[in-house]
Amino acid sequence: MIIIGEKINGAIPSVCAAIERRDEAFILDLADKQAEAGAAYLDICSGRAPELEKEDMIWLIDTVQSHTDMPLCVDSPNPHLLKELLPMVTQRGIVNSVSGEGDKMDVLFPAISENGWDVIALTCDDSGIAAEADRKVEIAVRIIEKAASFGIAPERIYIDPLVLSLSAVNDSVINFLDAVKEIKRRYPGVKITSGLSNVSYGMPCRKAVNQFFLALAMYAGMDSAIADPANRDIYTAVLAVEALLGRDRFCRRYNRAYRAGRIGPVREGQEKSK
Repeated sequence: MIIIGEKINGAIPSVCAAIERRDEAFILDLADKQAEAGAAYLDICSGRAPELEKEDMIWLIDTVQSHTDMPLCVDSPNPHLLKELLPMVTQRGIVNSVSGEGDKMDVLFPAISENGWDVIALTCDDSGIAAEADRKVEIAVRIIEKAASFGIAPERIYIDPLVLSLSAVNDSVINFLDAVKEIKRRYPGVKITSGLSNVSYGMPCRKAVNQFFLALAMYAGMDSAIADPANRDIYTAVLAVEALLGRDRFCRRYNRAYRAGRIGPVREGQEKSK
């Protein structure tokens, strides 16, 4: 399971405040905790007003990559800014994101066609976020085929089928899972990713909903999650599901993580991640 660490995001109030005051120590602590917890990439997102985004992103990228060699997931809704930022990043990572909206693919695909970057692709277009499974698949296919025209192989694409809030759309998870299965059937090399928290928005006991959604999505074929790897509950769920699906021979990774105190109940002297 490829975990993209989600915590360096200005949409989180404490991170927004740290970005505003240019608090390097706060940002680097988030980077270190996610790296130590097993993140494969660190998502970097300003999450603030558009007029502040470029300056924020340059500062965040410079701060993080001056401290760690972890690959980055450079995250912005602005494709032109993403294109401008990529040469500033010293290690190949993930562009987050393209979609069927506007000219995003035409701007970003030429920029990443030869540099080896991977890309997250969202199943939305100018008509909005696709709710039904067939529309999610339709947009995904359009993006994958467009990427191929620029020499970008399916293996470099992370499709995010955009799960909708279950409290607002009763069959959102069913449509998400059906889309995952069909996309993986058509393009086995494509990776599937998702943020976990959207599904539980507006619901009580969100942690439980997120964990069970993660298990269902992994079974359907999801390869990646945009999540907090330092969250013990999520990390425990990831390792447990991988063991249950036969992806962890003799449960070795699960047992090692337990012995290291990274999963299971919090032990004396440990602080549980929120």
